[in-house]
Amino acid sequence: MSRVSIKTKNDLPAELQPLWDKMTTYGAFENQAGVMAHRPPIFKHTWSLLVDLAESGTLSKRHLEIALVAVSLLNKCDYCVSHHAPKLAIQGVSEAGAERLLDYKDHPELDAVDKLVVEYSVAVNNNWSKTRDEIFTRLRDHFSEAQIVELTWRIALCGAFNRFTDILQCDIEPSVPAREAAE
Repeated sequence: MSRVSIKTKNDLPAELQPLWDKMTTYGAFENQAGVMAHRPPIFKHTWSLLVDLAESGTLSKRHLEIALVAVSLLNKCDYCVSHHAPKLAIQGVSEAGAERLLDYKDHPELDAVDKLVVEYSVAVNNNWSKTRDEIFTRLRDHFSEAQIVELTWRIALCGAFNRFTDILQCDIEPSVPAREAAE
């Protein structure tokens, strides 16, 4: 059970209610958004950013979802894995494949670029201060600088979401099948 109450669209100031509607097009994140709604600036800026990136992002949905699931698995965030593993399935990685995403080196559902995205997700999440230039050379072979910036930001932001939803124990929405991220 969530450690703080979950607000609804009607609890937001009128000028933020249209953003709530846009937020629902991103997925069933009403509980997470409802917790953020305790502080309208957090709700506004977080969801404006996510909606804008969804509309104009430079990354493929497949690479984005691979990164988000990888980070959520690393951080053992059931909430985020439950929300993003189905999105990854739409991008061609099965549920079983999503569960073993961190075992990427010989993953049969991932190509070389997918594996690089997982490797980079691990680096950003776990080894940011020890990451060498070599991985950026490989990233530049497949991604523009704008895409590298966006990928890095989305990986780091996902780690923040993992911590936010876990520490506040945001409930997984009833419409989302729960998946365990912990091994």
